[in-house]
Amino acid sequence: MYSSSPADAPLVREPLHAPVAHLVRGGVVEGIHYGSVVVLDTDGRVRFQLGDIEAAFYPRSAVKPVQAVAMLRAGLPLDGELLSLAAASHSGEERHLAGTRRILELAGLAEDDLRNVPDMPFDPVVRDAWVREGRMPSRLAQNCSGKHAAMLWTAKLNGWSLDDYLDPAHPLQRTIAATVEDLTGQPAARVTVDGCGAPLFAISLHGLARALARITTAAPGTPEARVADAMREHAEMASGSGRDVAALMRAVPGLLAKDGFEGVQVAALPDGRAVAVKIADGANRARIPVAAAALARAGVDPALLTEFAGEPLLGGGEPVGSVRPVRALDPAPAAARA
Repeated sequence: MYSSSPADAPLVREPLHAPVAHLVRGGVVEGIHYGSVVVLDTDGRVRFQLGDIEAAFYPRSAVKPVQAVAMLRAGLPLDGELLSLAAASHSGEERHLAGTRRILELAGLAEDDLRNVPDMPFDPVVRDAWVREGRMPSRLAQNCSGKHAAMLWTAKLNGWSLDDYLDPAHPLQRTIAATVEDLTGQPAARVTVDGCGAPLFAISLHGLARALARITTAAPGTPEARVADAMREHAEMASGSGRDVAALMRAVPGLLAKDGFEGVQVAALPDGRAVAVKIADGANRARIPVAAAALARAGVDPALLTEFAGEPLLGGGEPVGSVRPVRALDPAPAAARA
């Protein structure tokens, strides 16, 4: 009833989310997280779905690998850890700030050229240290600064204006929009503004999974493959030293993964298997357990995913429960794993 072809923009409607995780305390279901999950097979077909995978939604920072591909297609000469940073929602560690400064230096630009919103570091430990030291919010510390520095350099290389590089009508943003459409297989349903100030495109969860699968299966040396290689080889630059998404990429060989605010997670393997998750209430505590369950459903060995079962629920300081993915997300039979 709610399916759509890749040629169509996803429909803007209230998503028909389904239960994806239970909050279980002392053997009783205390709460339910709703959301949607899609698992793609190696041939791009939907192996498993739960909830509403075709409704328009905002992928938030989970779309950054696609934005990075667009910039490489437009001539951005980055690879390695700086390319990973260009696709990052970084933690604000000193290496992230230094990397952003380096991108700006290579472009012949300065921090004042950035148009992202000043903020404190995303990582709570790093943020607390900033507060103790009396440091103020900055554009460098904001978790999207690497992407914005890369956007500025891409614009400069192409002779495009810099002051308005975040305008949806800017050539840079039109280039990114075209790449989003190309890799997801669908036009965006809406364009709005993300928290950092950059344009944000409403796509489908299915389209997000499809885009990451296309990135991980691309031929070596292509912009897509360069982004995948950079993020996998420098996972901490794409996130942070204590972040679950970096740990997930280290745990599963060949996996490319990216998180996004409001409970979004996408991940794909080199053979094209991919998963995408949206937690309806944006709860971060359900994001990784559900994504790990989806990866097991895709055929990833569950033994590689045990550390991503989620934080325990505490009572009196002792574990008394957990966030558990629903039974529909139980791993596929062992014969289907690879």
